[in-house]
This record gives sequence, structure tokens and C-alpha cells, in this order.
Amino acid sequence: MKRSIAALVLAVGIGSMGSAFAQEKLDKVVKVGALGDQSGLYQDIGGPGSTVAAQMAIEDSGLLAKGWKIDLISGDHQNKPDVGTNIAKQWIDVEKVDVFVDLASSGVGLAIANLARQRNVVNLNSGSASSDLTGSQCSPNTVHWVYDTYMLANGTGKALVKSGGDTWFFLTADYAFGHALERDTSAVVVANGGKVLGSAKHPLNTADFSSFLLQAQSSKAKIVGLANAGGDTTNAIKQAAEFGIVAGGQKLAGMLLFITDINALGLNVAHGLNFTETFYWDMNDQTRAFSKRFMERFKKNPPTMVQAGVYASLIHYFKALEALGGNPHDGVKVVNKMKEMPTDDPLFGKGYIRTDGRKIHPAYLFEVKKPSESKYPWDYYKLVATIPADDAFLPLEKSVCPLVKNKS
Repeated sequence: MKRSIAALVLAVGIGSMGSAFAQEKLDKVVKVGALGDQSGLYQDIGGPGSTVAAQMAIEDSGLLAKGWKIDLISGDHQNKPDVGTNIAKQWIDVEKVDVFVDLASSGVGLAIANLARQRNVVNLNSGSASSDLTGSQCSPNTVHWVYDTYMLANGTGKALVKSGGDTWFFLTADYAFGHALERDTSAVVVANGGKVLGSAKHPLNTADFSSFLLQAQSSKAKIVGLANAGGDTTNAIKQAAEFGIVAGGQKLAGMLLFITDINALGLNVAHGLNFTETFYWDMNDQTRAFSKRFMERFKKNPPTMVQAGVYASLIHYFKALEALGGNPHDGVKVVNKMKEMPTDDPLFGKGYIRTDGRKIHPAYLFEVKKPSESKYPWDYYKLVATIPADDAFLPLEKSVCPLVKNKS
């Protein structure tokens, strides 16, 4: 009888081990969810172009030829956190999405980062700007790839203060992104000896900036900082010209500008603007080669830095999955592998992912060319300065991310 019981216990033990091994077995199936603004004021920044970039990354990963099955779906979050969260929940529960990309709009981005942590999927954010994604709301499931509000402030804000723009007034989009950008830029201005004279908060997707521009004009600030993006930025700049803001001696600072914004403004209006980006399609042979392929599919514009980030972050994600030997469908495990491996892609070059999820690479201070300086389509930027990778983003020792333990 004792032998029978022992045999039964052994059989149960072996069965349990077999079950554990089955659960740990890796497959080669991946589903990517491109969640962006497909129809609103940020659609040119990410949206449909991000979906194209994601498809290119899937093809360029080389995994399809090795027997992997990789599917891509896309959706429109409409710049509304509740809409984005509902789509994401359905994708995770029904579509079995493993990884999110794009996520332009910080309100949506922060909401999806929280959901990704709860459901243990991977969140590759190249669209949202809020530095809180790797700060107070950091997550072991999130990698913040392209840029953030600290980088924008550190690049453009510091350069303008150093060149004499020591008094500021902000026009700020009244949601998470605008608040973070004003906060981070104000800190840089003050740290470099400047003063912030005030700010005016405007609703997202504003058509009429007249009352806000009058406040900026009456402040007499040397710099009017535009803590907004997309259509809000271009509308503010166009209406500022009508109000004679620049003609009256004040300077506009577009704290977040994309090549699609410059195209919408035209060089006659935009020339002379300074801003910081981490990617420019015409930077080198590698970026030009990718951009040519991108524009063969997406004929609207060359890739923005958000769309470039979707591609680059997915390329590194796929490298991590291959290094793991398959897809564990475990977001933390995959992100940890991504952090272990140095990054290297043709769009952002060599870099790495920090403990707090911040992807580290150089940033560039650009100035918009005069019409006479532009020699071919989309030839809009001239490089003013390169900000080294370790100087571009908030130092790790200053991070408030709970994941960062032994700060040095």
C-alpha cells in the first residue's frame, strides 16, 4: 500500500512538472497593436504612418522567414484616454496583443502604460512626450523610445536662454503633455538664470488662439513657449504671425515640432524656428535609405520621429524575442531582455535602455531653413548642435522612478 501511495505521489509530481514545462514553452506567435491618432490633430505625427513603420519592422526583422507568425492591427484612440483604454483592453483580451506601439497623446500614453503593467504586456511608447512615463509613473513593462518633455526642454529651452531669451511666457495645451512640457521647460529656464512670467492654458485642438496670444503679447516676455503639438502648434504660429508677435520683438519657441508641422507652415512662416528632435529623415545615408522605402509606401510625408521610433523600437523588440528563443507572452520578461541588449538600428544608431525604461540616444537642435536654403522636397532643417546621448535626457540619479534603486 505504501508503494502504491509513493507511486501515486511520484506520478502526480511528474504530471505537475510536465504542466509547468508546458506553461513555460515558448511559441513564435506575436501580435502587434498600433494604437494612435488616426484622424485627429496628431494623425500626421504617428497614426497611419506608424502602422506602415510597424509593418516595415515586421518584415525587416527577418523573423517571418524563420517561421514566426506576426500579425499587426491598428486602431484610433481619438486622443481620449477612455477610448484608448477600451480598445487596448479588447485587444489584450480578445486579439491577444503582445505589444503596443505609437500612442501619441500623453493622456492616452499614461493610461496604456498603466494597463500594460496590469496585464503584463509590452508597451513601446514613441508618441507620448510626458517624462512621467519614466518618472513617477514608470513601469517595468514600458520603454519610452524617442523623446520626452525633459529632452525637449533641455535642448530647445536651454539653448534659447543661453542666447538671451531669459524671460518666458507659455501657451500650454491643457492636458498631461502640455503640463509636463511647461513644467520641465520652466525648470530649465529657471536653472539657467531665466524667469517665467506666466502661462495661458488652452483646450486641445483649439481653433482660435487670439485671447491666449494677447496675454503672451502683453507679458512682454522675450520668448513665447508653445507647450503644445501638431495642429495646435501650427495654428498658434500662424495666428502669432497675424498678431505681429515676432515682428514686435518676441520670439516663438516651438517646444515640440515635427517635419509635418514645418511642411504645414511653409518655410516662409517657419524659417528661423529652433527646436529639438532625435530623428531627421535627411540626417545620413541610413536615414535617407529607410525614408525612401517608407515614402514608397506612405507617400504623404517622410517619417516623423514618432514613426521612426515605432520602427526602431519594434526592431529591438523582435531581437529580444529571438534572443529569448520565442515569445514568452510575459511583458516584464521581454522588456528586461530588451534592457540587457544594447540597441543598434539605422535610424537612431547605437544606444541602450535604462532601468527606468528610458531609451538613450543623441538629440539634435535644429533650425528651419530659409526658402532660399532648401534645395529639394522636405529639405527643411539645418543642424545647430548635437546633444550627446547621456546629456539629452534626465540623468538617472535624478529619476524618481521607483524601479531605480541604487542611485549613484
